[in-house]
Amino acid sequence: MSHHHGHSHGASADADRGKLWIALALILGFMAAEVVAGIVANSLALLSDAAHMLTDAAAIALSLLALRLSRRPPGGSMTFGLKRVEILSAQVNGVTLLVLAALIAYEGVRRLIDPPGVDGGLVLVVALAGVVVNLAATAVLARANRRSLNIEGSFQHLLTDLYAFIGTAIAAAVILLTGFDRADAIASLLVATLMLRSAYGLLRDSGRVFLEASPKGLDPERIGRRMAEQPGVVDVHDLHVWEVTSEFPALAAHVMVKPETDCPRTRLELAELLQREFGVRHTTLQVEHEPQRLVQIERKGRSR
Repeated sequence: MSHHHGHSHGASADADRGKLWIALALILGFMAAEVVAGIVANSLALLSDAAHMLTDAAAIALSLLALRLSRRPPGGSMTFGLKRVEILSAQVNGVTLLVLAALIAYEGVRRLIDPPGVDGGLVLVVALAGVVVNLAATAVLARANRRSLNIEGSFQHLLTDLYAFIGTAIAAAVILLTGFDRADAIASLLVATLMLRSAYGLLRDSGRVFLEASPKGLDPERIGRRMAEQPGVVDVHDLHVWEVTSEFPALAAHVMVKPETDCPRTRLELAELLQREFGVRHTTLQVEHEPQRLVQIERKGRSR
């Protein structure tokens, strides 16, 4: 029997969608300005960074699409709707960060070995402008529901871009003051390391959902023990705890109770316990009476 309280947070999703749109507008606006600056200054570095910001914009657009799809009601073969699209979006964002980190690390090592001439003044101006824009965008998304892996994926993209601009600004200042061109490459390698860390976190957390591991903070052993402690419960087995999508844990279990125990009442009490103590609202509990043990009289062996 399933006990399911609706997993609906429409107001929160609408607020998150608005924040994502603001962040997307900020990123696209700055990206367009950076493309113009890159063409005017004939700077490949600025155009490359604009391409990086394009991936940020794509990550936010993907998050918006995932939010829209995840709100579709269940139907047909999609008995949970498309809620897990949000986790798929987080995986794509994680893989994108991983690929970008590898590309930046490769280019950083190449420039470390053979540093090109860098126009420190122009790079510093654009980097400082990028810091301001990304700071505004990350501040907007920081107020969204980051417990959603979908939102967290976009936030991590913007955060690493913010780090990149801060690193670039510091490197540009070092170049202007000392003429040490390798500062640019060193900054990019540090940013690549931060991107790898963010990518690992996203891929690990979204991978746990796809592999149907128990959600963080929910210990199946402890849950099973608490259920078994309830009056009339004899045994709890075939216990499964997983996460349909962010903030949507689910549980299924087979519960054996004493012969005189009221099965429907026990099922309701267990469902309320799981919601109250563990925050699990979607439960499927099969509650059955313990089988009666018949008295068996063994025949004594005949003596020889």
